[in-house]
Amino acid sequence: MQTIGSPLLWGAFAALVVVALLVDLVLMRHGGPHRVTFKEALYWSIGWVGLALVFNVGLWWYVADSMGQATGDRVALEFLTGYLVEKSLAVDNIFVFLMLFTYFAVPEEQRQKVLVIGVLGAIVLRAIMIFAGAWLLAQFHWVLYVFGAFLLLTGVKMLLAAGKAPDLEKNPVLKWMRGHLPLTADYHGTALSVLKDGKRWYTPLFAVVVLIGVTDLIFAVGSIPAIFAITSDPFIVLTSNVFAVLGLRAMFFLLAGLADRFHLLPYGLALVLMFIGVKMLLIDVYKIPIGWSLGVVALTIGATVALSLLRPVASTRTG
Repeated sequence: MQTIGSPLLWGAFAALVVVALLVDLVLMRHGGPHRVTFKEALYWSIGWVGLALVFNVGLWWYVADSMGQATGDRVALEFLTGYLVEKSLAVDNIFVFLMLFTYFAVPEEQRQKVLVIGVLGAIVLRAIMIFAGAWLLAQFHWVLYVFGAFLLLTGVKMLLAAGKAPDLEKNPVLKWMRGHLPLTADYHGTALSVLKDGKRWYTPLFAVVVLIGVTDLIFAVGSIPAIFAITSDPFIVLTSNVFAVLGLRAMFFLLAGLADRFHLLPYGLALVLMFIGVKMLLIDVYKIPIGWSLGVVALTIGATVALSLLRPVASTRTG
């Protein structure tokens, strides 16, 4: 398992993530449970993106100084491409979160706690799956083709499902919880469970947290193979993933009221997954340059966002 990750780099990354999470959690707790405004979410989103870019610049400088300019440029470009892919896929994740919050009528003040749990869970899940995936790739080269086929099929499935709202009533996890757990009808602040007459009852917030965790797992299964098409270095894979996930909470509140405006984005995400799947399947025939991959991803996402804004949902339906 080859990686640029030296003990110094791993240590610096871990320290940066811990400090960033602590700052985020402390500031959030200081404000107490409250409705996050668009302005607050915008500042946090800019801060998280800025932190990722600063880390990439520092990574480029360190690698270029110790391993050469060409290696530093390649690593920085791989990180940036991986970050853009994961950040784009996170938008689809956010739309699912919004659907869950709407379905369960989660109070605005309680959404922060759920999102924090979701972010922490996503980081742990991704770390486990990334190291497992890196080990598999190091041992079995043919796993690349499995990942490629999976991404291609996932992209086709997403393309066919774009524009269709999933039916939560048919969700097997929700059906199981309703059939096996005593669930309360009302929320009890930020509590996930309460005692009633000596019996443990689970609140709707508990159901939302569980479904958010399942969603994290599903999206991790889809997004992690995508970045392995860009680089097999576990350090770059993990760092780009984690920095994309760190801004998930702020990005949710930023996009919560704009979901309908990006109605064509799922099509763009599906095309990105299909492109990356094909890229992975062709890796032993033709290795698509990382710069081209970055350009395709950026242009595809940018084009679908622009088209969404130029042709709103109402125009699409009436035209």
